[in-house]
Amino acid sequence: MTTLRFTGLMLAILLIITGCQTRKTDEPSVIFYSYAENSVQLENVIPLVKSLHEFGGKYRNATIWLYLPQELMDTDSTLVRQLNGLNVLSKSIEIPEQAAWYFLSGKVIAAARAEADAEGLSGILVFLNHDTVILGEPGEFSLPAGKNFGYRPVMHKNVGLLYSEPLDSFWMQIYQVSGIDENTLFPMVTPADLDTIRPYFNAGLLVVRPEEGILRNWEKYFNQLSHDPLIRSMCEMDFKKRLFLHQTALTAAVLNHLNPDELFLFSDRINYPVFFKEMFGAKNEFIDITEAITIRHESYFRNPDPEWHNKLKGPQDRIEWMKEHLIMK
Repeated sequence: MTTLRFTGLMLAILLIITGCQTRKTDEPSVIFYSYAENSVQLENVIPLVKSLHEFGGKYRNATIWLYLPQELMDTDSTLVRQLNGLNVLSKSIEIPEQAAWYFLSGKVIAAARAEADAEGLSGILVFLNHDTVILGEPGEFSLPAGKNFGYRPVMHKNVGLLYSEPLDSFWMQIYQVSGIDENTLFPMVTPADLDTIRPYFNAGLLVVRPEEGILRNWEKYFNQLSHDPLIRSMCEMDFKKRLFLHQTALTAAVLNHLNPDELFLFSDRINYPVFFKEMFGAKNEFIDITEAITIRHESYFRNPDPEWHNKLKGPQDRIEWMKEHLIMK
C-alpha cells in the first residue's frame, strides 16, 4: 500500500514538472529588432537595449538585432561595437535611391529583412523604435493564439483621417493603388487627442508572427505607393505626406492580408509617449509612467526641461534610471 502511495506521488510530481515544461516550451520564442539611420538614433538604441536587459523580465535575454545602413555601420563603428558588447547583432541594409527620397523608408526595408531573417527562428518578432525604453516585462508581446499582429494606433491624426471624414485625394489614391477595400475599415482612437480615426497603425512598435509575411507585404505596398506618380507629386507638395508615406503603406499591408480578429490592440501601457504634449501638442498629458511598460521619448531628452524629473510621476527607481541613461552628458 505504501509503495502504491509512493508511486502515485512520484507520478503526480512528474506530471506537474512535465506540465510546467510544456507550458514553457509552448510559448513561442521572441526576437527583438530595431533600426537606426543616423548617429543620434544609434545612440538611442543603447538605452533601449540596456532597459530590456534590466527590466524586460522573461525577455531580458532575448535575441536583439539592429539594422542600419552600411555607411552608418562604417562611420559609427565605436557605437556599433558598444552595441555588439551588449549582445546586439548588427546587420546592414541597402536603401534604394528611389526609396531613400521618402523619409523613414529604411524602416520599411529593415522590417522586411528582419521578418525574412526571423522566419523559422522565432514565433514572435518585435520591432521597437530606437527611442523606446522598457520599464517592465512586456508580456503583451507574446501574442494570444489566433492573433498575428500586435499594434498601437498612431499618436495623433496627423495625415490620417477622422473615421467620420470622407476620403481626401491622398488617401483615395493610397486606397486605389494598394487595393484597400473600404469594407475592411474599422475605427481606432489616437492616444494623444482621443480622435476616432480610420485605420492608421503606429510604425514605431510592431509585433508580428514572421510566417504571416506582414512586414514583407509592407515593403511591397510601400514600393507600389512610392512609385506612383500622383502620390509622389502630393509628397513633393506636402512634407508630412513624404514623411509618413511609409506608415500609410503599413495600413495596406495589415488591412489587405489580415482579418480584424487577427489584430491585437495593445493596452495604453505600451508605447506610452512620455512628454508628447510638450513636444507636439496634445489634449492629453503624458507625465505619469506608473503603469507604463514601454515608453517613447522621441527627441525630448536631447534638450529636456531642467525640471522634467520633478514633473514626471512614477516609480522613483525608473525615473532615476532615465536620468542616468537618457540625459546627454
